[in-house]
Amino acid sequence: MATNNIIKKYAQLLAEYSLGLKAGDKLLIHSTYLAEELLNEVYAQALAAGAHPEFKIALDGTEKIFFDNASDSQLEYVSGLSRYVCESYDAVLNVLAPFNLKELQNVDPAKKQKHSAARAELNKLFMKRAAAQELRWTLCVFPTNAEAQECGMSQSEYADFVYNCCFLYEDDPIGCWKKLEKDQQKIVDFLNNRKEIHFKSSNVDVRFSTDGKKWINSSGKHNMPSGEVFTAPVEDSVNGIVRFSYPGIYMGQEIEDITLEVKNGEVVKARAAKGEELLNKILEIPGAERFGEAAIGNNQRVNKFTKNMLFDEKMGGTIHMALGAAYPETGGKNESAIHWDLLADMNDGQILADGEVIYENGKFIVD
Repeated sequence: MATNNIIKKYAQLLAEYSLGLKAGDKLLIHSTYLAEELLNEVYAQALAAGAHPEFKIALDGTEKIFFDNASDSQLEYVSGLSRYVCESYDAVLNVLAPFNLKELQNVDPAKKQKHSAARAELNKLFMKRAAAQELRWTLCVFPTNAEAQECGMSQSEYADFVYNCCFLYEDDPIGCWKKLEKDQQKIVDFLNNRKEIHFKSSNVDVRFSTDGKKWINSSGKHNMPSGEVFTAPVEDSVNGIVRFSYPGIYMGQEIEDITLEVKNGEVVKARAAKGEELLNKILEIPGAERFGEAAIGNNQRVNKFTKNMLFDEKMGGTIHMALGAAYPETGGKNESAIHWDLLADMNDGQILADGEVIYENGKFIVD
C-alpha cells in the first residue's frame, strides 16, 4: 500500500499538474469516503494554492437505492447543484473509489438509458466549457478492494499498479508526465497533417476521415494516468466493422464481445455475446449511434486489462472508439448524453494514415 509520501506526491500531481489550481479557483471534489486519505491531501494542496475546495462525497449503496426506487421523473431530474457546478466552477476532480463495482449490474437497462439521456444538455455544457478551458477537470483513482478484486489483484498489488502507472514511484512524477507529453506531441503533429485513418487487425477493419479535425495529446491533465492521442472522426465518414475484444462496461454492467458494423458514420448492426439488450438500449440514446472519438493508447506502464477504462484505454497496443459525444476541442460535432469508450487489441494490427503504415504490432513506427 502507499506510504504517506506517495499520497502527498499524488495530491501534488493532481492539484499542481493535472488541475493547475490557482488562487480563487472554485474546486469541487467528487469521491467516496474510501478515498479520505487522498482527499485530505488534495484539500490541503488546494488550500495552499489559494483555491476554494468543496466536497461531494457518496455513501455506500446509494446508487442502487436510487435506481431501485426512483420514479421516471426522478430518473430524468437534473440536479440544480450539478448544473451550477458546470456553469460556474473552475475545476472538478473526480476520484474513483468504489465500494462495489457490481452494484448496478442488475438494474433495468431502460432505467440506465433514461437517466443517461436526461443529462444530455448538462454533458454538452460541461464539454463546451472544458473545451474553452473555462472548466478544468481530472479523473483519477484511489485504489479500493472492489477495484483490486475486479482485476484479480490484492489491494496492495492494485495500489502498486495504480501508482506506477501515474509515475508516483519516480523522483519527479511531474517531470515524467511532461516528457510523455513532449514525446506524444510528435505523434500528434504528424497525425494532424494526415486526413484518412485506417485501423486494421484480425478484429478491426474500419476507416474514417479526420479532415478538419484535430488530434489531441492526452498527457495527464484530464485523466490521471493518461497516455493516448485522440481525435473525432468526420461524423459521416466511419465505415467498416470493428470487434471490441475487451468487454464494454456501462454503469457497472459488462457487455462482452461487441461487434459493430458502421456505414457512413452510423452503427447499422450491433451484436454482443453478453449484454446485447443493454447495448441496444445504449444505441437508442440520441447521438450514441455515431462515434465521437477515435484514439490510440500509448502508455506502456498500463500493461494489463483492469476493467477500468481510465487505465485500459491508455494501454499500449490498443485503440478505442467512443460512441456518443465528441470532445469539442477536436472539432467533433456529435452530441450525446453519453461518451462510451470501447477497447480493441491492436498488437496484431496496423494503423495507416493516408495509406502509409504508421503503427504496427502495438507501437508507432514513425519518428
